[in-house]
Amino acid sequence: MKIRKLMLGSVLLAACGSALANDPAQCRNVRFADVGWTDIAATTGMASVVLEGLGYKPTTTIASVPITFSGIKSKQIDVFLGYWNPSMTPVIEPFVKAGQIKVLDTPNLVGAKYTLAVPDYVAAGGLKDFKDIAKFKDKLDGKIYGIEPGNDGNLLIDGMIKKNQFNLAGFKMVESSEAGMLAEVERSIRQKKWIVFLGWEPHPMNVKYKMAYLTGGDDVFGPNLGEAKVFTAISPDYETRCPNVGKLLHNLRFTTTIENRVMGPIMDKVKPETAARDYLKKNPDILKTWLAGVTTLDGKPGLAAVNKALGH
Repeated sequence: MKIRKLMLGSVLLAACGSALANDPAQCRNVRFADVGWTDIAATTGMASVVLEGLGYKPTTTIASVPITFSGIKSKQIDVFLGYWNPSMTPVIEPFVKAGQIKVLDTPNLVGAKYTLAVPDYVAAGGLKDFKDIAKFKDKLDGKIYGIEPGNDGNLLIDGMIKKNQFNLAGFKMVESSEAGMLAEVERSIRQKKWIVFLGWEPHPMNVKYKMAYLTGGDDVFGPNLGEAKVFTAISPDYETRCPNVGKLLHNLRFTTTIENRVMGPIMDKVKPETAARDYLKKNPDILKTWLAGVTTLDGKPGLAAVNKALGH
């Protein structure tokens, strides 16, 4: 009888130990995707700094939105922190329906927005709504500026032009990159030229430029100036394979204020991980929420390890 009790106790201890077990060694490498947006560079940088403090080795691959989702499907990418809903929904939906990508239930950011924007002097000149764009085709040189090829926002702009929504047939969408588009915006503002471009928040552009978001695009970018929630997308079995990292991903919550502050230095050519580390050193309280129930790779208390790594 005593032997049976001892054996039962051993089984219970083993079960409890497995429930609190650290991730297996194959979870050490955490592969993120970044589609070249500064906000995603900021959030990925913060997550990477935390994971490094926990003993993991995060890496980031720069890829377009479609390639990112294909990478998660093929398990070449583990995590993408930048699924903007609703603008990216048409691109990700087939993967989700096919069970090839899992989207975490709770967004990592709320209060974002994503739609077309103009400098303030353009709005003052009468271009305030999507329906106004065509009226000023000559002043705009018949162009609407997007970002990298394959981006969801570019697809929405291209769709408007092809369907002649808002009488935009004959306009050209200019593709480049986030940095390329913003360089064009800055040049236009310096010269007081007219320009329509993709704008979003969080992003330092909202502080750096005097700009206005266009109304009237609800049917294209969504209501309330393309109000968006940003979700985390992962491989469907990732949480099962790497439950500790999965717990951290569920815990991550950002704000537009946090992201704007981390993005500022990144826009000035500071590496994302450096900007993220500087922010977390100065604002350690958010780590308590992020690291609740999270351990190091080898099963030790996560918060203490990350604080130590940050020099707290």
